Amino acid sequence: MIHHLRGKLVEKNPTNLVVEAAGVGYFVNISLHTFDQIKDKEEIFIYTHFIVREDGHFLFGFFEKEERNLFRQLILVSGVGASTAQMILSSLKPNEIRKAIIESNVNALKAIKGIGLKTAQRIIIDLKDKLGKEEFIFDNFGVLGNNIRGEALTALTSLGFDKLKVEKAIEAMMKQNENISLEQLIKITLKNL
Repeated sequence: MIHHLRGKLVEKNPTNLVVEAAGVGYFVNISLHTFDQIKDKEEIFIYTHFIVREDGHFLFGFFEKEERNLFRQLILVSGVGASTAQMILSSLKPNEIRKAIIESNVNALKAIKGIGLKTAQRIIIDLKDKLGKEEFIFDNFGVLGNNIRGEALTALTSLGFDKLKVEKAIEAMMKQNENISLEQLIKITLKNL
């Protein structure tokens, strides 16, 4: 299993990347969400999911762990393959997908190319309870483009602090100092909880 790649970005397209790591060029399928996040970095770190089928080996890449986790949940749904999951992640942001599933918003899922009524309903039925139990970060918390917030939230909630209180405290600290390091953010937030 290939967990992640760290290396030189050789080629970047809306649906795929080529990443050179240790002299080997890896062709990585990506979503538009990941494409937007990567920008034009020379060196990148990308989470991966490797699929082996009779017709080939496929490597999928994700800028965030959250997106990879959602991809893995989606491909477990009957009738949703890797290509369909990639299309879903290209059409909506991960938080929007989670919200649509948890709120049983069939229309939001049906609006995605290749997703019909039955598939949308199946996704909701299969994943609503699983995703509803997980904690997730809404876009208004601002993890997009700023992984420090997400990492700080994960660290502090894993210590047992209430998620909503932690979000508010982190948001307040980030407003005071946008260039704060992860370590400083966690320490200062701990003092204010």
